[in-house]
Amino acid sequence: MHLLRQPEEKIQIFANALLNARNQVGQCKTCFHLSAENECEICRNINRVKDMLCVVADSRDLLALERTREYKGIYHVLGGLISPMDGIGPEILHISSLVKRVDKEKIKEVILALTPSVEGDTTSLYLARLLKPFVKVTRIAYGLPVGSELEYADEVTLTRAMEGRRLIE
Repeated sequence: MHLLRQPEEKIQIFANALLNARNQVGQCKTCFHLSAENECEICRNINRVKDMLCVVADSRDLLALERTREYKGIYHVLGGLISPMDGIGPEILHISSLVKRVDKEKIKEVILALTPSVEGDTTSLYLARLLKPFVKVTRIAYGLPVGSELEYADEVTLTRAMEGRRLIE
């Protein structure tokens, strides 16, 4: 509704900006994150921990992790999750380039930060089996969101929260 009330000139400027963004933004040649350059600013950043690689399904997940300002390593964007029902197999995703990166870049740890779903679990298991012989593979913990009530949590979330418990120090 807001756009419909704007003058045509403003709408044209906005439309041109969207087209320019669509035409100028591509994928980083290293990690496959969105970038207007050949290599994204995370991959170019010399201060990042280069032997710790976090695997995410898409750039939205990467941006969510970056908002925490806690993770200092590098990323690899798969471009989705394995989903046979949707016709998405490992060959469609950026998995072969992940394996090459782990070997070439001397990665010490691969952190799987994939959605806790059937597709995310399938992809995590596939990647873990593929990478475990060569590198330490970990997965982010799952549990209850901060501020939630136990009585409203589903059984899978509660089970994962119990499994992922840690010692209070």
